[in-house]
Amino acid sequence: MGIGRMKRNEYSAGAVKFSFWFLEFKHGVELLAEGKTYKEIKELVQDENIFATSTPARANQIYSTVTARIKSLDPSFYTIFVNGDVSTQKLLALAAAMAHDTLFFDFIYEVIREKMLIGSNEYMDLDVRIFFRDKQLQNDKVAKWTDATLIRLGRCYKTMLYEAGMTDKGRGARKIQKPVLNSEMERWMKAHDMELIVKALTGVR
Repeated sequence: MGIGRMKRNEYSAGAVKFSFWFLEFKHGVELLAEGKTYKEIKELVQDENIFATSTPARANQIYSTVTARIKSLDPSFYTIFVNGDVSTQKLLALAAAMAHDTLFFDFIYEVIREKMLIGSNEYMDLDVRIFFRDKQLQNDKVAKWTDATLIRLGRCYKTMLYEAGMTDKGRGARKIQKPVLNSEMERWMKAHDMELIVKALTGVR
């Protein structure tokens, strides 16, 4: 497990329907840390609408995505998450989304990290388009996706990075706000084969 040994899931465009869903992720982790099971959380989502969604279908979609992200990290992260400040919690939620969605991880590793490495503090829509064009040349599955799908996917990635606190909401160019990882979180990630995610988030070789 863990992306240090690169457990790479197949590329997916599922994120066109996803959001960062930080508050739902937080709620899920807190309930698990209290000893609730996934089954019990699913019942709360369905019966008490704890994610405050407009439809049961949306509630189920958020539950399945958020829990898939949580499960992509070792459960020992609950304690660090619950005790962390909001910026640490958002970075852990982002790391979980990256571990779950390999294409999203590649985007941050190959676009955002590269920008930080060369000392650039912003990225543009053109960078997003070049990333997807390269992936279409490298990957038969991505090659079949429509331009509309790629545009929506790029929009989703930008929103998730903004909501995680990694960028501003600039039009045209977005400033990258290089995070400083909490030392406990960084140690935990390195101990759980997530060195590449640490590098992606902090912009190091």
